[in-house]
Amino acid sequence: MFNRLRDFMDRPSAPEKQDVQDEQPSPTQMHKPALSANILDQYIMSVPLPQNAIDIFEGEWASELPDPSLLAGSITLFDDYRIKWFAEHLGGFQNKTVLELGPLEAGHTYMLERLGAASILSIEANTRAFLKCLIVKEIFGLGRARFLCGDFVEYLQSNQQQFDICLDSGVLYHMTNPIELIALLSKTVNHVCLWTHYYDSDMIQFQSSQKTEHDGFAHTLYYRAYGDGGHSAGFCGGGRSYCHWMTRDDIINGFKHFGLTEITIGIEEPQHPNGPAFTLLASRPSGAD
Repeated sequence: MFNRLRDFMDRPSAPEKQDVQDEQPSPTQMHKPALSANILDQYIMSVPLPQNAIDIFEGEWASELPDPSLLAGSITLFDDYRIKWFAEHLGGFQNKTVLELGPLEAGHTYMLERLGAASILSIEANTRAFLKCLIVKEIFGLGRARFLCGDFVEYLQSNQQQFDICLDSGVLYHMTNPIELIALLSKTVNHVCLWTHYYDSDMIQFQSSQKTEHDGFAHTLYYRAYGDGGHSAGFCGGGRSYCHWMTRDDIINGFKHFGLTEITIGIEEPQHPNGPAFTLLASRPSGAD
């Protein structure tokens, strides 16, 4: 099951302890795929079908869609065991307001809606992923989900809206300042459903690290460049050419420092091919402001 995770698509593989090169793609390497020179090539001249919309991004889909007649990717993000674990330990998503970070292709959004979420606000910075989410929304009739195109950190820095739950799956380790995201979420939601990779020197080695502090929380950041992983149209990592990982303990203690002190640890994946990973539910104590 673990070799079918969304994140296999967006990280250089790291099955064993290794040095990761600090290669950073140049702006020319990060270019977007060019459209055909003839705009008429962009027209669909057949009977309107859902597959026509999916094929706009042919070869870029990660997810296997819940309708077996539709051809897209192969990863079971529309039936993800992590979302089922979160639902079990939260007591369900029924009638909850959900903030979703980095929906990718709306597989988790689809699950959240079918699990009864009252509303889902999903924020996606990758423009191609955002458009795929809109395709999924139209094909599967997601009526309680709204997708925004932009940076969720920028959104959280000025947001005044409160949510019951944040779904943060496959996102934290793509941040350049991950503790900032934890701090912002701690002001915005009562529960964070997190799945993330973390740094463990027994499993992987990155070439550089730095000790730092954010709002009184001291921690260490481990630098990782995307390298060749950031060159393809199907790339679904962060918006910079690099990211920073945190250790497992720093992630847990970061949530506690910023007020989400009730921690439930779920699925542990220390041998994940792209680096150790775990599932965590961080909650505000009952009765806390």
